[in-house]
Amino acid sequence: MNKHKLFGLQLYFSTYVMIVVVILFTSCRKFIEVDSPANSINEGNVYTNDATAASVVTGIYQTMSRENSDEFNATGKLANIYTGLGLSADELILFDINSMSLNPYYTNDLAATSAPGYWRNIYNTIYIANAVMEGIESSTSLTPAVKKQLLGEAKFLRAFNYFYLVNLYGDVPLALSTDYTVNTALPRFSEQQVYDQIIRDLEEAKTLLSSQYLQGDAMTAYANGAEERVRPTNWSATALLARVLLYTKDYANAEKAATEVINQTSLYNLETLDNAFLKNNREAIWQLQPVNNGIYANTGEAKFFILPEAGPGSANPVYLREELVNSFETGDLRKIHWVGQVPVGNIVYHYPYKYKIGLVNAESTEYTTILRLAELYLIRAEARTYQGNLNGAVEDLNIIRNRAGLPNIIAASQSALIDIISHERRVELFTEWGHRWLDLKRTGEADWELGIVKGANWQTTDQLYPIPDEELRKSPDLQQNPGY
Repeated sequence: MNKHKLFGLQLYFSTYVMIVVVILFTSCRKFIEVDSPANSINEGNVYTNDATAASVVTGIYQTMSRENSDEFNATGKLANIYTGLGLSADELILFDINSMSLNPYYTNDLAATSAPGYWRNIYNTIYIANAVMEGIESSTSLTPAVKKQLLGEAKFLRAFNYFYLVNLYGDVPLALSTDYTVNTALPRFSEQQVYDQIIRDLEEAKTLLSSQYLQGDAMTAYANGAEERVRPTNWSATALLARVLLYTKDYANAEKAATEVINQTSLYNLETLDNAFLKNNREAIWQLQPVNNGIYANTGEAKFFILPEAGPGSANPVYLREELVNSFETGDLRKIHWVGQVPVGNIVYHYPYKYKIGLVNAESTEYTTILRLAELYLIRAEARTYQGNLNGAVEDLNIIRNRAGLPNIIAASQSALIDIISHERRVELFTEWGHRWLDLKRTGEADWELGIVKGANWQTTDQLYPIPDEELRKSPDLQQNPGY
């Protein structure tokens, strides 16, 4: 077995492949119903047939899904980043201040000496994506359609993970292969260089991925609209590309990409508020399918966020900030449908209620939603605003507002529309994949907004997380972020 290192990170690839394949073939869920391989999977033969190659990529999704259900949800796993970033921003309050894993996020007092956190886990997935690309590109025995799809999925996953890495840490090493000698000597690349690579990956993924949702074999489309929206499509890549282009202020192309997805009305439409997070609903562009059986058969968000009658405690240690709850306009149905409450004595605790099925021993009815159509309308509204198309921006905003039971707005000044978009993003995307934290940072509002709610705990250098000390010790070319 070959040992591979990535910035001091030791990862046994063959063991990982065997683990994800075992997970894959012991699950009973229909997305992953394929025949079990006859022999153990190893690095040398994993890409010699379609089923085992598809299983490696499927294993990445399954790992993300399992991480989504991890206890306390801020231990550095990308799939439960909604908690860590929600606490870092102004969305969540930590009830259990003795939580060693959550309190540093809540107080914006992360230490470089703490656990490796997101850095290590994100690079783990990037490494696997690189290995998949290398294995697929060198394979001569895969079905061309499967080879194309899996290569597109690997590029999409690498882009998705680098998007979060660059937003959490700023300049980061840009590892594009599994070559140990190259990776251990990589310096930090500028944010622009990382974004350029993300865009390249997503543009290539668009040309490789199917326009239809595919089954576990990465080849067969679902029939009669019964698709599982779990394998990314070219529309998933286009949706993420629209977000990235907005972040990099390429507004014309961000609008173009968002429009491409919005126009796919045979696949996508806004759902009612209560249906927006159900599995395979028509608003969903990319979801994670729960893989655990029994009481954890639904999402980690519901398990973690829904408060019991007794209120927050060690098992459910967070609740919504009043600043967020009070920011909803009168009559906003999102507050009614997406915010739950529990009275305990004289205190009313509010909690995210987008996912409604927590600890139930029942078939999954909800999937963790990573990309959904509402975000694309908000992306296009912002892109149009910055290009001076205020009427077009208002049209997009009113589509989102009308779904929430709110009246139309009228065209205002550019600055006024930007404020409205910021508000709509806050109340539409709260506690979803760190949107609020990322929005505050990219719009330059973090110091103002968080300085108010965090007080003396907040420093401008808190906008970037620290690189773990152990990674710095093992990779002398890396430099720590300011303030740590």
